[in-house]
Amino acid sequence: MPGILFLAHRVPFPPDRGDRIRSHHLLRALAKLGPVHVGCFGEGDESAERALAAVAASRHVAPRTKPLPLAGAEAVLSGKPVSLTAFHSARLARWVRETIAREGVEAIVVFSGQMGQYVPDDFAGPVVIDLCDVDSAKFEAYAAAGERAWLYGREARLLATEEERLGQRADAAILISEAEAVLYRSRLSAPGTVNVQVIGNGIDAAFFDPAIATPHPALAEAAGPHFVFTGQMDYRPNEQAALWVIEALLPVLRARLPQATFHVVGRNPTRALMAVDGAPGVRVWGAVPDVRPFIAAADAVLAPLLIARGVQNKVLEAMAMARPVVLTPDAATGIAAVDGEHWLVAPPEPEAMAARIADLIADPDAARRIGAAARDFVLRHHGWEAMLAPLGALIGSCGEGRRHAA
Repeated sequence: MPGILFLAHRVPFPPDRGDRIRSHHLLRALAKLGPVHVGCFGEGDESAERALAAVAASRHVAPRTKPLPLAGAEAVLSGKPVSLTAFHSARLARWVRETIAREGVEAIVVFSGQMGQYVPDDFAGPVVIDLCDVDSAKFEAYAAAGERAWLYGREARLLATEEERLGQRADAAILISEAEAVLYRSRLSAPGTVNVQVIGNGIDAAFFDPAIATPHPALAEAAGPHFVFTGQMDYRPNEQAALWVIEALLPVLRARLPQATFHVVGRNPTRALMAVDGAPGVRVWGAVPDVRPFIAAADAVLAPLLIARGVQNKVLEAMAMARPVVLTPDAATGIAAVDGEHWLVAPPEPEAMAARIADLIADPDAARRIGAAARDFVLRHHGWEAMLAPLGALIGSCGEGRRHAA
């Protein structure tokens, strides 16, 4: 069977955050097609690397040790985005070339734009690049918000150029939702020359199953209602959303529901978040061994993202757990659920969102109905196997296209 080279910016184990969840399932789908040789970056997690060894035919895990100031200096000197220099490794580049020659690699699948730099110019086999979402647009939003405007503006411009280059280099560029695909095409100088495909995010509904999750006692036994937000909490959009709830939404919500408590659950909460832990109605938990007990105990899961790209795994997980989700329009992108039936969508305005939440809490039957409909929706539309089913045909069709062109 043909060898496949899979390049990812993080070890795809454990599948416990958005990018690793997608890359993990992508790797497992590829492993069903043939031997997969994995090049990625790691942070010294030996258990993750052992798990990778059990799936990969061969592997190279480059240490993620480059300090950000050094990556920034390299970016300025080279005229490249920091996102690329931060993930540049001469040893990984050498391993890629050697593996292609030694293992007879016939196809390359790239996960995330940072790793497209490792695809050799002279590689003749099919190349599929999973961009996931349009990273350059995210940095544009940061710049527009006034955060390090020059730095983020530069990153946005240079990443946009790299995203177009990757689309032109690849046989297929994958985006995570139709909305992201439309956005990506709109930013291309020659959109008709790039093969843009959509493969959405899935959910392991057998794992995120309310029937096997015991509600966390700290929430289940305390007065509520309880609202939960999950995610990697040093990721700026997550931090921003959690702080917006604490500073803007929660005071309005507690005026209606005096015992309402907001729980921030996820790794690496920032100093700004830790500073408000213990404030009235606020609990910042940090890393937990399992998010399911927190989701199971929540009266509602909140996803009030102000900047969001692609499909939010946190939303799919909560829906699979049959919890009602209240989210902003940005967080709803890429999931074809219906407002009022599968979730509740509200603008990021404290009064408007607090009103929808309070109405939900006042009607437990409606909350249960929305939760049940949400789980049914993800079971029907967001299983990983169904989501990734087109992958094999996509790689094959890319190869056929190259052979006919030759």
